[in-house]
Amino acid sequence: MKLVVGLGNIGSKYANTRHNIGFIALDYFAEKYFLDFNKEKNYFYAKHDNAILIKPRTYMNLSGIAVQSALTKFRNITDILVLVDDLDLPFGRIRIRKSGGTGGHNGLKSIANSLGSNEYGRIRIGIGRPNSDEVKQFVLAKFSQDERIKLSDVKDYLKDLIDIYIDKDVNNLLNFNSANNVTYSEKIGIN
Repeated sequence: MKLVVGLGNIGSKYANTRHNIGFIALDYFAEKYFLDFNKEKNYFYAKHDNAILIKPRTYMNLSGIAVQSALTKFRNITDILVLVDDLDLPFGRIRIRKSGGTGGHNGLKSIANSLGSNEYGRIRIGIGRPNSDEVKQFVLAKFSQDERIKLSDVKDYLKDLIDIYIDKDVNNLLNFNSANNVTYSEKIGIN
């Protein structure tokens, strides 16, 4: 069984913010498959085919607690994929990795610390970087009007990536992204 983790912060204050793109992607995926999220102590979860989708209830910086709790409950998890925002990528740009560093992201740091490893897949979703030093304010802000227009294409693409991951594996995700990223990038207007 696979575990798909969408990172974000709980509560209406954080809904539809850049930092919550992982939650947004999983909510969109669940909507398309008519899935309902159930509540556990540290996360919300939904089941789809051979995967468990979770949204941590622990806030971003403690995401590892939610992942560890899910691994304890669903003991047959063999693979993990995390969907996370990335300041260093232009809005909508997608970067897929089979493993790697945290890039300074506190949610990824928490998961790596909890697992004792950086050996898990990730889809980094570009949110861009502000023109100032106000990073915290930027990531916790709502999407701009232009970003909201493009967000539906981003969510569709992420849904396709999650489908491929659940059906196949991270390697197939990498191949799909390589083959389709040019068309996708042109569609949402990123270089």
